[in-house]
Amino acid sequence: MKHPPNVDVLLQPRPPSPLQEIRDDRFDRHGVRLLLKRDDLVHPELPGNKWRKLAPNLRAAMDAGHDGLVTFGGAYSNHLRATAAAGRLLGLRTVGIVRGDELAGRPLNGSLARCAADGMRLHFVSRSEYRRKAEPQELARLVDSAGAGGAYVVPEGGSNTLALRGCAELGRELRGAADVVAVACGTGGTLAGLAAGLAPGQRALGVPVLAGGFLAAEIRSLQAAAFGGPAGAWTLAEDFHHGGYARVPAELEAFAADFGSRHGLAVERIYVAKLLWALTQLTAAGAFPHGTVLAAVITGRP
Repeated sequence: MKHPPNVDVLLQPRPPSPLQEIRDDRFDRHGVRLLLKRDDLVHPELPGNKWRKLAPNLRAAMDAGHDGLVTFGGAYSNHLRATAAAGRLLGLRTVGIVRGDELAGRPLNGSLARCAADGMRLHFVSRSEYRRKAEPQELARLVDSAGAGGAYVVPEGGSNTLALRGCAELGRELRGAADVVAVACGTGGTLAGLAAGLAPGQRALGVPVLAGGFLAAEIRSLQAAAFGGPAGAWTLAEDFHHGGYARVPAELEAFAADFGSRHGLAVERIYVAKLLWALTQLTAAGAFPHGTVLAAVITGRP
């Protein structure tokens, strides 16, 4: 009997990711220690939460004999890019169902061009169709219309039960290392799993990068599906999205450039910059008691 390929052997990830302490007067003056959980170093093409969430799904897809993956995302989706890279590395065909049929006739932006270069076939759908993808019948129709029948379906952002269990390992790597572990949130899957993996007495803090205030209910739903109910302590800081997903106003751009220059870190703008900005603002406002050890999960690179 032929055994499916070993995803870890083929992709060669490097967990656990390193923990780096930095000195920054914006934290030092308030008695807060800042650690960076360098999950951006866990894999060169599937960094951070992309590896944590995709790897369990890739194993499931290959164990079940699927030869392809189909997933969902917007025009600047890091998840689409990571899935395309995984498909190239594993020899799996990939299809990306992209929000916004108005994009179909335009030149591809850098993110979608990277997906296409990695072999992903892009299928653009209207925003109204995209919003209904959680409905089983609509999902089946979308997958069929994209010519992806038989492919393993990975949800938007990679957030499902398998992904949460993968992200729980991130929490376990941080047990005893920090009082508060903070991460930027898109679909909420990383936070939901991270919180479940932390030890009692630790708290996960999520910084949503999208406006709308919908994430708390989504996280509760994800944890119920993955763990049978609430798991771990977590809170959200919802006022740091800077206008919405992929919005990087001049003030945030200047902050990210300065932080990167101070600490020799290439700061990813859509997620990581908003996370670090939020932590500096919350620290200045006294949100963390003197003596707090704060860990920021660096989920990706520019």
